[in-house]
Amino acid sequence: MLTLIDYGSGNLRSAEKALVAAGARDVCVTRDPDRIARADQIVLPGVGAFADCAANLDAVDGLREALETRVREEGAAFLGICVGMQLLADVGIEFGSTPGLGWIGGKTSVIEPGAAELKVPHMGWNTAEPTGSAVLEKAWGGAQDVYFVHSFAFRAAHAGDVAAWCTYGADRFAAAVQKDNVMGVQFHPEKSQRAGLALLEEWLKQ
Repeated sequence: MLTLIDYGSGNLRSAEKALVAAGARDVCVTRDPDRIARADQIVLPGVGAFADCAANLDAVDGLREALETRVREEGAAFLGICVGMQLLADVGIEFGSTPGLGWIGGKTSVIEPGAAELKVPHMGWNTAEPTGSAVLEKAWGGAQDVYFVHSFAFRAAHAGDVAAWCTYGADRFAAAVQKDNVMGVQFHPEKSQRAGLALLEEWLKQ
């Protein structure tokens, strides 16, 4: 069973449609910790501010504990999308400091492209360059253009946890991160057409 977490901070319908199009057969959209505790694969979407998404996650009784047990202790495959990826960090720096899940070392901070003509949020198509992730290499075989919408970016504490890089002006940030069974993508697979579906198809094979 694949669980798509409904915690009030994601575009669930688009994510669900993309997962089904990529081959997912049993998608359960839920915030029920008991169901999440039985999931084989877990997807955490996220749209908006880091602090708001973190607060929404913590507002569901037992949700964080269920995720810690099922993903960190029992090894269920996990995919975070956009802010769902950012929440993997130790902390989000956005109008103050907000603790994240702390599953992949690092922090999120504002994008700094260093040129007035490059606007923030970073919105639209840009290139993600894989670094050796088996999922991305099998899905893409090289760099791909994917769709981003974000003002903050993941700054990994260890470069080895970065599965793909993206460059926007003077800023270079993680387009994807991966550590063991935990993966996150800053871009939106559901908006990235063929490249996005190829990624989801490959991730679902885990």
